[in-house]
Amino acid sequence: MLALEFATTVRYGCDLLDSVDGLADWLREHDLPEVPVDEQVRESVLGLRKALRSLFADAVRPGPASKADAGRLLDPATAARQLNEAAAAVPRVPELDWPGGRMRYQPVPADPAALLLAELAKAGIEFLSGPDRERLRACPAPRCVRYFVQDHPRQAWCKPSCGNRARVSRHYHRHQ
Repeated sequence: MLALEFATTVRYGCDLLDSVDGLADWLREHDLPEVPVDEQVRESVLGLRKALRSLFADAVRPGPASKADAGRLLDPATAARQLNEAAAAVPRVPELDWPGGRMRYQPVPADPAALLLAELAKAGIEFLSGPDRERLRACPAPRCVRYFVQDHPRQAWCKPSCGNRARVSRHYHRHQ
């Protein structure tokens, strides 16, 4: 789930996209379009991530948003507009794959940075309009700022280590 991986590039105490090199590494790891990354591209990507995380925070309501987003969220209408504008910046045209008879959509050649932003925005739109949106949660563990998709009704944390950290924290506070 590219949208979820993109939104969770924010970690407790660090940001995987905190530098041009960090963004370039992340793009390579996720097989995204080759883009000459500079500070302007990085700022555009960070703006798109902020819009996506704002929509994630709205989607998990009435539960709490991620602790990393406190006080930094865009209003949902603005965030949705930014996501839609990024996706619309690169129109796609239908193309027939023959003899297979399948239709696929190909992006119209555009600026590589616009292609990247459109790909990330499209992933966010598909995630937020799909069935996984209902299972999206913000991890409540201490020092965790991730969003995750709940795989089981009793799943409370994004990963087992967060569950352990929460139990240790509760134990500590009970015995102090």
